[in-house]
This record gives sequence, C-alpha cells and structure tokens, in this order.
Amino acid sequence: MLADCESCFGLCCVALPFSASADFAVDKDAGQPCHNLRDDFRCSIHQRLRQRGFTGCTVFDCFGAGQKVSQVTFEGRSWREAPGTARQMYAVFPVMRQLHELLWYLAEALTVEAARPIHPSVAEVLEETERLTRESADVLEKLDVAAHRARVNELLLRTSELARAGHDGKERRGADLIGARLKGADLRAANLRGAYLIGADLRGADLRGADLIGADLRGADLSGADLTGAVFLTQAQVNAAKGTPATRLPAALTRPAHWTAEGPGEKRGNATRPSPAPPRRPRRRR
Repeated sequence: MLADCESCFGLCCVALPFSASADFAVDKDAGQPCHNLRDDFRCSIHQRLRQRGFTGCTVFDCFGAGQKVSQVTFEGRSWREAPGTARQMYAVFPVMRQLHELLWYLAEALTVEAARPIHPSVAEVLEETERLTRESADVLEKLDVAAHRARVNELLLRTSELARAGHDGKERRGADLIGARLKGADLRAANLRGAYLIGADLRGADLRGADLIGADLRGADLSGADLTGAVFLTQAQVNAAKGTPATRLPAALTRPAHWTAEGPGEKRGNATRPSPAPPRRPRRRR
C-alpha cells in the first residue's frame, strides 16, 4: 500500500485532472499527460515540484494503486505500448486508488487493540477488498465503489468509537475549523472526521488518539503537535500540512522532506515568520 513510482506508468500524471491553483501551476484534463511527464514515466521536475508550483503533486498518495493497475491489472503493458488500453486504464486507476485507501484503513484497524472484538469482521472485509483489487479491468471499471466504501466505513466508525472509548474527546466531526487558532489545544481522542482544518494553527496541540479520517490538513501548522496514536491519519494528510522535527507522528508515517527545522510563526534568530493566510474553503463532494 506504499506507492512505487518506478513500477507505475505515471498514472497520476495522466489519468487525473487538475486546475491551476495554489496546488498546481497549470490546468490539465483527465487523460492528458502532464507536460512534465517524460517518456520513461518519470517527472522532469521531480526535485523542484514545489518551487515550480506543483505542490499538489508532492502531497498526492495513490496508496500503491499505480503499480497495481500498471503491473497487475494491465500486466505490465503501458498505455504508450498499447494505446487501446489507455481509456480503460485511466478509468480503473481512480477506482483502484479508492480500494487501496480502504485497504490502508482496514489494515490499520487491525492494529487497534481496543477494536479486537471486531477484528474478524475487519479481516473479512479486508480480504474481500484485496480480492476486488485483483479483478479484471472490465469488472473494476464498473465496480460500485461507493457501496463498498459504505460497508467498510461502518467498521471504521466502530473501530474509532472503540479506540476513543473512555476518553472525553471533543466531537468536531465535519467542523469548519479553517484558520482556527488551536495552538496548544487539548484534542486528545477528538472526533475530527472530515473536519476542515485548512491553515489551522495546531502548534503544540495534543492530537493523541484523535480520529482524523478525511480531515483536510492543507497548510495546517502541526509544529510541535503530538499525533501519536492518531486514528486513520494518512501520509497524504501529513504531506499537506506543515511541521517540524518536534512534531510527533504515528510510527507508520514518514516525516515529509519539505517540513522545516522551524515551523511558520516560530522564531528564527531574532525574527518571527508569520503564518500565511489560510486558503478559501474548498468545495466538498457529498
């Protein structure tokens, strides 16, 4: 469930659309190769993506779906080698990404000791999800992912409830906390599922055991925050945030290379760098 770009046909750079914004320097339609994609499926500006205005590329995580579609579903034949497969390959990739994201959450649920009573059910659905990822392209293209996600979500909700049981965590599911001043806040075992935390000041906040599934952490300042044991936090969410070496992350996640030694708003010498204004609230699909 970790991306292996060396084994992928650059699918995130071709199949997915993006619009010129703070995350992407240009517009690109779905199915149109990014102009930075080389013939060998490598990115020509990989080491300078942020400087060139492609921050969104450094945040995106396919959970290993790219190599699964490339090497398993289409048996190692790229859309360049077999142009007739391109349309279906591009259609299957987003479906596979959703399935692999669910696999990530289900695998994590099996590590939550408090959720042991439902581990058999979780393991059963995980096995079913894995089986779906190995279906043919024809089956995957027509798969009702929303229905399967709904079934998985019931187990993830129960896992979260069991993990946070006995703690008086705040209920902030889906809350609008864009730009919120939460420095040093006690958010232990809080329910922050789907919360908007874009540009929020979470410096030094205690997020131990919080449920962060689907929370939007773009530009959130996690400098010195403690996310130990946070439930359903992904690498993509961490990549989208800001942090420092003092930020404590769950063991399964990696500290992003772009995180600085000091976070926005922290002192550097005799000067203080202010945090940028948070971006406008994005539209969310319902």
